[in-house]
Amino acid sequence: MSWRVANACAERKFGSAARKQIIMFLADKASDDGSGIWCSKGTIQRHTELGESTVKRTIREFLKEGILVETGARGCKNGFTVVYRIDLAKVEALELTAEPDIETGATVDPVQTGPGTGATVTGVPGPQRPPNHPKTIQKPPTRERVVAEDEEAEKVLAAYPPDRVRGKAESLRRIREALDAGTEVEELLQAVKAYATESAGFTRSKVCFSDNWFKSQKWRNQIDQISRSRMAGKEKEASALDMAANWIIDHHPLSRHVTPHQIDALLAAGRVSGEQLRSAGLRQ
Repeated sequence: MSWRVANACAERKFGSAARKQIIMFLADKASDDGSGIWCSKGTIQRHTELGESTVKRTIREFLKEGILVETGARGCKNGFTVVYRIDLAKVEALELTAEPDIETGATVDPVQTGPGTGATVTGVPGPQRPPNHPKTIQKPPTRERVVAEDEEAEKVLAAYPPDRVRGKAESLRRIREALDAGTEVEELLQAVKAYATESAGFTRSKVCFSDNWFKSQKWRNQIDQISRSRMAGKEKEASALDMAANWIIDHHPLSRHVTPHQIDALLAAGRVSGEQLRSAGLRQ
């Protein structure tokens, strides 16, 4: 554990409680420079008690934002685990959680910092109730947000086979429920497209109409299949890296077939050294 990384993360805002919880768990596994974090998403999920989709989505967001960086992979009993590094420069650029110092003392024209409860020095009454009072009328959500949400659901439904779309309003409502529960738009789109391909050529009596398909959450089966295929691909890639590392270390003739991408991955994971690459004739 690195207190430096943990303190840096603790003092910054990450946008939500789930994001803060995940980054603090990762910081607990980091070295002082933020590197050397290797724990699976399943491990993160078990320790944070967050949902699987929340953990996966948050890790993707951190990678996209540059807060997390993939530096390689380590073998494990289930294949391999991605090794991450927390970019401290990105973290330190985030907004601090500490409140700014507020100067106190009398002024010529005193200003109230909170909701008023009566007459002030100038005789102007404060608001009757604070913003979080049960009777305070809150502003409704903006039209722009509603339109954006509708566009996401419409995009997913548009990918469903047109001859099987039924109960559009119900289908859109079920899609929105899935998205609000944490399912990514792209994941749902991939599930719909996979089902469309899988059921192509089915007679009308054997297909599932959109309202029932989304209501029964059959898209979960497609997402699970896609996830298993992706995991199998990663395991295959990890196996290929193991083989490439052995070729390089043993000066095997097949080491000349190791690709530049594999060499970079092996270096990042510390599986081979520059000297070993030069010895195998793969670097000058």
